[in-house]
Amino acid sequence: MAKKKFSKDWIQQHINDPYVKMAQQKGYRARAAFKLSEILDSEKLMKPGDVVVDLGSAPGSWSQVARERLVGPGGVVRGRIIALDLLPMEPIAGVEFLQGDFREEDVLRQLEATLDGQKVDLVISDMAPNLSGVESADSARIQHVCDLALEFSCEHLKPEGALIVKAFHGSGFSQIVETFKRHFQRVVERKPKASRNKSSETFLVAQRLKS
Repeated sequence: MAKKKFSKDWIQQHINDPYVKMAQQKGYRARAAFKLSEILDSEKLMKPGDVVVDLGSAPGSWSQVARERLVGPGGVVRGRIIALDLLPMEPIAGVEFLQGDFREEDVLRQLEATLDGQKVDLVISDMAPNLSGVESADSARIQHVCDLALEFSCEHLKPEGALIVKAFHGSGFSQIVETFKRHFQRVVERKPKASRNKSSETFLVAQRLKS
C-alpha cells in the first residue's frame, strides 16, 4: 500500500514540477535540460565550434541543450555533438548518435572511430547505473561509471577541456572527487536548482587536464 501511495505522490509531484512544465513548453525531452543549462552558464562552458560528447544521452535533453548552444546562422551546428546511450534515442538534427553500452570496449572503440582523432572540448555525462539500494554495491557502480567517463576524458579532451559528470553523495563520493582532482586542475561540485532537493545527485565539473 505504501508503495502505491509513494508512486501516486511522485506522479503528483511530477505533474506540479515547474521544471517539467518548462521542459514541455520549451520542447525539451526531460527536465534534466535545465540542470545542464545552469551548470554551463555558471561555468561559462560550451560555445559554437566546440566538439561535445554526450554520454548516457537518452532521451536527449542534454544533446538538445548542446545543439542550442552550438547552432549558428541558418540552424547549422557549428562544431560537433556525438551522443551515446545504451537505449535508443529519437534523432536530433545535427547530433551524431551511437547506440551501445559505454562500459563495453567495442562501443568505446566505435566512439573513438567516430571522433577520428579529433580532440574534445567538453564531455557531458548524465549516466547513472541501475541502483539496487545496497549501498556498497551502488557506490561501486557509481564509481565505475564516473571512472569510465574520466578515463575517456583524459584520453580525448583538449588540455583546456572540461568534463561534467553526474555523481551521488554517499559512500565513495569523496574518493570520486579525489580521483578527479588527481587529473584536473579544477574540480567543483554543483547542485543545480532543477535537481530535486531529495535527490543525492551532485554534478562534478572538472576543468583543465593536468599534464
